[in-house]
Amino acid sequence: MPNRLNKLFVLPFAICYLLSASGCVTIYNPATQKRETLLIGTKQEVSLGQSMDRQIQRELPILKDTPQQERLDRIGQKVAGASDRQDLEYHFKIIKDKDLNAFAVPGGFVYLNSGLIDAAGDDELACVLAHEIGHIAARHSVKKLQASLGYQVVMNIIWGVGGAQTVSRAISITFNLVSLGYSRKDEFLADKLAVKYAYNSGFNPQGMVTFFEKLQKEAQNRGPDFNLVFLSSHPPIKERIKNAQNEIANVSRIPESRP
Repeated sequence: MPNRLNKLFVLPFAICYLLSASGCVTIYNPATQKRETLLIGTKQEVSLGQSMDRQIQRELPILKDTPQQERLDRIGQKVAGASDRQDLEYHFKIIKDKDLNAFAVPGGFVYLNSGLIDAAGDDELACVLAHEIGHIAARHSVKKLQASLGYQVVMNIIWGVGGAQTVSRAISITFNLVSLGYSRKDEFLADKLAVKYAYNSGFNPQGMVTFFEKLQKEAQNRGPDFNLVFLSSHPPIKERIKNAQNEIANVSRIPESRP
């Protein structure tokens, strides 16, 4: 992800009034297969994501109305329809950047660099999108926000009290998470969900492996200072490839690769 994303840490303080009243809720999350207690409900998560998206569009070069966007929407919506989370409207957007990066923010917003879209076949693109959708379905960024800020601070944000500094801190934590990558456990789960979602939406999950191999080759060509969010150093890429292959072996059949 470009360094310009660091500029997004301070977002409009309009988030305060967008986050309406909410209380704790315990749900069964099919993505994690666990019961989870959430302080930030779907409505609040979407409002937070909308504010982030507006700032991203102001700070980064977003491409619109291109053949790339048509392809991205076609594949993305198909994959999203097979995900474990159907309480969100998913939005897929293209950043004009040659690096092979992708990231997601709360509320169903997924961003891919134009270079990644050009480099990926349809099955590979579906797997990248499925990985990011997996993070959203598992509510990884939302739960990280809750854990980092604590109950009282999160409730202050939801109730619109605590001031702009509190909201700014929440945004900073969310983007730090995006910039630095998720935990080893979260990345493995997103990879697992990517195989599942890609397969269930009719794409070949082997695209996960071939795209990892492309990332690995790109990283080797670019040197040790080359940084990719999707190619996180935790866990190692070889281990992620192995786990993805194990997940692929668990599905009953592999559909033919799409052009």
